[in-house]
Amino acid sequence: MPVEQVQTLIIGGGQAGLVMSHRLTQRGLPHLVVERHRIAERWRSERWDGLRFQFPNWSVNLQSFSFRHSDPDGFAATGEIVQFIEAYAAFVAPPIRCGVAVTRLCCGDGASGFVAEISGGMIEADNIVVATGPYQRAVIPDLLRDHAIFQVHASRYQNPEQLPAGAVLVVGSGASGAQITEELCRAGRRVYLSVGAHTRLPRRYRGRDLIWWLEQMGIDQTPVEARGSSRLLPLITGAYGGHTIDFRRFAADGVTLLGRVAAARDGILDIAPDLSRSLAEGETTYFTFLDMVDAHVQQHGLKMPEDLAARAVLPDPPCVTEPLRRLDIGGDGIGAVIWATGYGLDFGWIDVPVLDARGEPRHRHGITEVPGLYFLGLQWLSKMKSSFLSGVGDDAAVLADHIAARR
Repeated sequence: MPVEQVQTLIIGGGQAGLVMSHRLTQRGLPHLVVERHRIAERWRSERWDGLRFQFPNWSVNLQSFSFRHSDPDGFAATGEIVQFIEAYAAFVAPPIRCGVAVTRLCCGDGASGFVAEISGGMIEADNIVVATGPYQRAVIPDLLRDHAIFQVHASRYQNPEQLPAGAVLVVGSGASGAQITEELCRAGRRVYLSVGAHTRLPRRYRGRDLIWWLEQMGIDQTPVEARGSSRLLPLITGAYGGHTIDFRRFAADGVTLLGRVAAARDGILDIAPDLSRSLAEGETTYFTFLDMVDAHVQQHGLKMPEDLAARAVLPDPPCVTEPLRRLDIGGDGIGAVIWATGYGLDFGWIDVPVLDARGEPRHRHGITEVPGLYFLGLQWLSKMKSSFLSGVGDDAAVLADHIAARR
């Protein structure tokens, strides 16, 4: 098999891989980027038609390259983000090869270095940066595996017209589940939403967007060591102009809220009695954040208008006071299930001893114990904003300096 040699191989041609390439180029370090499909592939093929980016336009940027827009407080459509990443790729001009999949990564035969197996050949590299992102494997519970109902993961959902007639059950109350639920509700579909643990935060408060407050108070710089046990991302949306997600408002608009789907048998779903607790925990997070902002405003003497409306709480709807404990797919007229149940990592192709028992990489801020092997673009790689478009560049700079020092 033909063997190619490079100093640093970057695996992944999304925003993380492109920013890593830019950082290495700035330091005069030779490298190669390989991407199994197209640049920004997941933005192209794993987003639904009506998705809006969760970050306001003014905050969207990649290293040395800002997003062009006409509305700073607006939220970009998926196609606009793809165009932005393509424009960034043209700006960076990385040495990239698309359509090249790494099927196995292992250590070289010598004292150091790695071998990446690709179709028809191999690439030997002194350094490897795995920049394949955090959204690699769609997670779908095995509850309805043998049921004939139409089922789709959120990454393959496209629009309401894609779904067969009948009510829709959305399982998962993160950002994707909430946004899809709202889209279906606005399209006139009857929707059941299974609500679990979530981190509810305001879209805007006291005249400023959440992202502005995260930056203003330094929360987005929170190091991973201070993260705590929760890995939940903020529950926010950029759809319909961007607004605070309130599940009680969803219920007032006709959505039936449920607890977690605990079990399923013969088309009958058992619903856990935890809806009220999940809503209460989400409210605690929400109001704790508002209190933090208020304290920051007072401490720094900021001239920010009060926002009493943000603290209004709607009454519990009947689906909360008298929650359903069972759901009959056939009897309740459910025609489709959307699994907004998140993603898992898929590093099974890495044959290097850097993965733990759960298949997650062992690293410190992207640097592993195996010299020359790095990870970039994962959630909370070093701090809260590590997986943000605007945050991946900081981690890439650290890795690039580390690679430079290895020379």
